[in-house]
Amino acid sequence: MGHRLSRIVTRTGDAGTTGLGDGSRVGKDSARIAALGDVDELNSLLGVLLCEPLPASARDLLLGIQHDLFDLGGELSVPGGAFLAERQPARLEAAVEEMNAGLSPLKEFILPGGTRAASLAHLARTVCRRAERAVVTLGAAEPVSDAARQYLNRLSDLLFVLGRWLNKAEGGGDVLWHKGRNA
Repeated sequence: MGHRLSRIVTRTGDAGTTGLGDGSRVGKDSARIAALGDVDELNSLLGVLLCEPLPASARDLLLGIQHDLFDLGGELSVPGGAFLAERQPARLEAAVEEMNAGLSPLKEFILPGGTRAASLAHLARTVCRRAERAVVTLGAAEPVSDAARQYLNRLSDLLFVLGRWLNKAEGGGDVLWHKGRNA
C-alpha cells in the first residue's frame, strides 16, 4: 500500500466515473457507489462519535465496527466480492444482547436524544439504515453477500441500543415520545 495512495488528484473521475477495486469503472451515480458512499459516511460518523468521552467497552466496539465497515466497503468495491465473514454480524448481535440486558424494557417509543454521545449513536443509526437501503437496492441489480445486508441490519439495531446504553451510562435515561404533546 506504500505508494498506492501517493497521488490523490488523478483526474480520472472528471468525466463522472470512478474506479472499482477490480479495475472496472462505473458512474459515480451508480447504485454501487451510492452504497459505498453511505457506508463511508456511516464510518465517518462513527469517527465523530469516537471523539466523545465513551466507556472503554463502547470505544473498543465502535473501533472494531469501523474496521468491519472498511471490510464492507472493500466488498462493495469489488463486484462479486465477499469480504465479510458470518461471524461479523453475529458479533454485533451478541453485543446487542449484552448491552440490552442491562436496559429496562421499552414501553414507549423514544426520541433520539439525551447525551451528545447517545444522540450521535442515534444519528449513526439513521445513516446505517440508509446504507442498508442502498445495499439492498444494489442487491436487486447485482449480487451482494448475505453478510453485507445482515451486518448493516444488525448494526442499526446495535446503534439504537447503544444510544440507550450511553444515556444510562451517563446517569440519564431514554427521552420518551409523548403522542400529541404539542396538539
